[in-house]
Amino acid sequence: MSTNNQSKASGQSTAEKSKEGDLKWWQLSLIGVGCTIGTGYFLGSSIGIKLTGPSIVFAFILAAIGTYIVFNLLAKMTAADPQEGSFCYYANKAFGRWAGFSCGWNYWGSNILIMGSQLTALAILSQFWFSKVPLWVFACGYAILSIFVVLLGTKGFDKVEDLLAVIKTAAIIMFILIAVAVLLGWLKGDGNQAGLPGSIDGFFPEGFIGFWSSLIYAFYAYGGIEVIGLMAMQLKKKEDAPKAGKIMLFILMIIYVLSLGLAVILVSHDSFTEKESPFVTALADYNLPFFPHVFNGAIIIAGFSTMTASLFGVTNLLVTLAKDGDAPSFFEKKLKKFKELPLPSLALGAIGLFLSVVAALLLPGKIFEYITTAAGLLLLYNWTFIVLSSFKVLKTKGSEKMMAIGGIFLIFTAISGTLLEKTIRTGFFISLLLVAIIALVTFIMNRKWKNTGHEGG
Repeated sequence: MSTNNQSKASGQSTAEKSKEGDLKWWQLSLIGVGCTIGTGYFLGSSIGIKLTGPSIVFAFILAAIGTYIVFNLLAKMTAADPQEGSFCYYANKAFGRWAGFSCGWNYWGSNILIMGSQLTALAILSQFWFSKVPLWVFACGYAILSIFVVLLGTKGFDKVEDLLAVIKTAAIIMFILIAVAVLLGWLKGDGNQAGLPGSIDGFFPEGFIGFWSSLIYAFYAYGGIEVIGLMAMQLKKKEDAPKAGKIMLFILMIIYVLSLGLAVILVSHDSFTEKESPFVTALADYNLPFFPHVFNGAIIIAGFSTMTASLFGVTNLLVTLAKDGDAPSFFEKKLKKFKELPLPSLALGAIGLFLSVVAALLLPGKIFEYITTAAGLLLLYNWTFIVLSSFKVLKTKGSEKMMAIGGIFLIFTAISGTLLEKTIRTGFFISLLLVAIIALVTFIMNRKWKNTGHEGG
């Protein structure tokens, strides 16, 4: 969900970025596509299909619209006033220090959950080959490997991430080409194709409630636009940020809708399971013995890529929070042996990662749904803050204001949908608990700031 570029952004001053910005808008769009595609799409979409059936494609279109509204507002705020803290800075500017503080920690918490979601997904996917090995064993192994990659520093990390981005993009193209070959009759299989639904009931086999519940997984697959907001400061022309976001989301929507549309045409929606990628399920009945293994491996690489990037991102986010006085100053310290890396900040992120290992050990059955739902919800809470901040920072009027209100409506529709399905409802309450903890700490800190005259605003 985040990228190595977030760390680069957080390590430089605004003035330096303004001078050094050399990215073209199309480069930012491609970076956004690469950093957004992860296990939320490769595996989490299975839960969405299970909940709603073929109408998952409509859920992803709606989520793309909502995501674009949020990104467009964030990009405009960035273009008007480029700042290192990005959405946290704008929340502070709009509502005061309490908003920036809670926004920053909420984002840190959401990324910890995103890492947990990715880690659990990697463990589930690895059981495809080793079904008797417990989830927590795989989770522990991937967590240690991720920490090792981050310890390589920025240069080594860049090389690893670039390679993994190419592999996961190639996996999607491979599925689309094979699925098209199946539909054209070039490849024969043992099963019957579900085909294109011929009625409303065919598109919505689980009814409107199922569709409503699936929205959170569609939104989760687009998670990452906040990072592109941070990176927009590296554009040569800052005013190109909205264009970059528009192209990025259009490409993502085409990839998501096309691939998921092909998947639900190939097999019926009740064939999908949260323990297997929808793309592996879709081609399971065709004579392609290599595909499940190759694709499963590619998904693991994609998930590892986004999880490691998230760990890199939260490490540097905590440094920024410490510099702003919103986290203990201890977290911005860098040990001499690791000049590029703030080890105290990394250690806290690693603790969050290993808590996911413990969760996988205690709740092996539904842990992926719970953590993924909670991570998606925390992400949407932050998106709400971005939209609300824009009302004050940009002084939105007319059609732009109506679009922003529409974005909030879509976000709250996705959030409320998690309450309608009992299998994912637990994730809602996990996110609520984390928000309550952040709110309590924010309340305590706000009182302290008022007493010392540092409440901002």
